[in-house]
Amino acid sequence: MSAATKPNIVVIYCDDLGYGDLGCYGSDVIRTPHLDALARDGVRFTDWYSNSPVCSPSRAALLTGLYPAKAGVSHILGGKRGTGGLKREAKTLAERLKENGYRTALYGKWHLGSAADARPNARGFDDYFGFHAGCIDYYSHIFYWGLQNVNPVHDLWSNEEEVWRDGEYMTHLITDKSVNFIEQRRGSEEPFFLYAAYNAPHYPMHAPDKYMKRYGHLPTDRRLMAAMISAVDDGVGEIVAALKRAGVYDNTIVFFSSDNGPSSESRNFLDGTEDVYYGGSAGVFRGHKASLFEGGIREPAILVYPGAIPAGQVCGEAGMMADIVPTVLEFAGLAAPAPGEIDGSSVVKMVTEGAPTPHKQIFWEYGSQLAVREGNWKLVLGGKLDFNRTQPDDVHLSDLETDPGERVNLKDRHPEIAARLERDVRDWYARLKEQSGA
Repeated sequence: MSAATKPNIVVIYCDDLGYGDLGCYGSDVIRTPHLDALARDGVRFTDWYSNSPVCSPSRAALLTGLYPAKAGVSHILGGKRGTGGLKREAKTLAERLKENGYRTALYGKWHLGSAADARPNARGFDDYFGFHAGCIDYYSHIFYWGLQNVNPVHDLWSNEEEVWRDGEYMTHLITDKSVNFIEQRRGSEEPFFLYAAYNAPHYPMHAPDKYMKRYGHLPTDRRLMAAMISAVDDGVGEIVAALKRAGVYDNTIVFFSSDNGPSSESRNFLDGTEDVYYGGSAGVFRGHKASLFEGGIREPAILVYPGAIPAGQVCGEAGMMADIVPTVLEFAGLAAPAPGEIDGSSVVKMVTEGAPTPHKQIFWEYGSQLAVREGNWKLVLGGKLDFNRTQPDDVHLSDLETDPGERVNLKDRHPEIAARLERDVRDWYARLKEQSGA
C-alpha cells in the first residue's frame, strides 16, 4: 500500500463520558447530531470496553494495545511537573505510525507523564498542543486537583513550550487545532494520525453561554453536563467537515470513545454524596468511574472507515481499547505486532465481515478490584460503585444478556461458573504482575 493510499487515522477521545449521554446511545436530553451522524456512517458498538475505569490507564491501553499495568500506568497519574509515565518499551500507536511515514499530532489531554521522556513529543507525536495532567480549568488552564496545599500548576503546552491562552475555552482550542492540522495536510500524500483528546465532560464544570442556553430548561448540573457534551459534539462535526473539505473522509479511519464512565466525584458545587445527581449517565449500567461494574468501563464507541467498513452497523460483540492499535495497523496494511507483544486483537473482521469477537475473555484490574467477561458472563471481585462506595458482594456474577445492569448476583445459582471465572481472573492477575514487574 503506497503512502498516498494508506488511510488517515483520527482518534477522538472524551473524558468521563457516560454510556447514556449521547443521542445515539439513548439520551433523551442531550442532543448530539454530529456523533449520531458519525455512528450512521460506520459501526456503533454496544459492548465496547475501556481497559480501566479511570483515565491514565485507559489512555495507556488505547495508545499501546497493552493492558495498563504492562504499559507502566495502572493508576491515575499526578499533575506535578516531572511525573513519570509510560514505560519506554511500551510502544505507542503514534510511534508505530511515524515509523511508517505518518505525520502525527495530539491536541488536548495527555495524562501519561510529564517527565521529559514521557511527554507526547517523546512518544511519537510530531505536533502537540494541550496539557500533561488529568484535568485543568477550561479557561485558565490551571491544574488544581490534589494541590490545594501547594502551588497550583499552569498546564498548557505547545510542543515543549509553555503557552498562555487565558480565557479561551479548552474544548474549542482542541477543535480548532485539530481542524487546522487537517487543513494544513490538504494535498499532501503523507498520511496522518490525529489524536483529538477532549477533557470534556470531566470537571470542573465549565461551558460557554451559547451551549448553556440550549438547555435552559434543565437543572443547573444537568445543563452544564449537556452543554459540555454539546460543545464536543460540535467539535466532532467540525473535524468531520474538515476531513470532507480536504477530500479525505472516505480514506480516514475515525474512532470515537471515552476513557471511562461518568464520575461521581465532587464537581465544583456538587458535594459528591450518593443522593446528588452527578450529571453524567451510565444508562442502565451499575457503577461510575473507578468501578469495574459496567457503568465504569462500558463506553460509547464508534468506528468509521467509509472505504472499508459498511455503514449503519450496530455491533454487539465485545471489544476493548487495546484493540485499536492492531485494528489500525491491519487497516493500514502495516506489520502486526509480534505474538505476545500486545494484548489487543484486531477487530477488522468483526466490523467488515460480521465475525465474532476475537476475545474469549477480557480482564480488568484496578486497585482492590478484579473482573472478567466471558461471553455473557461477567464476574467482579471486590467491586466498588465509585472511588468510595463499595457494594455488599465480594464475588458478583452476572449474566449480561438478561441483566446488563448487574443487579442480580448469580454466584450461588452458578457456583461452578463463579469459581472457574474467579480462578481465571486471579491466574491472569498473577501473570500480569509478573509480566509488568509489579
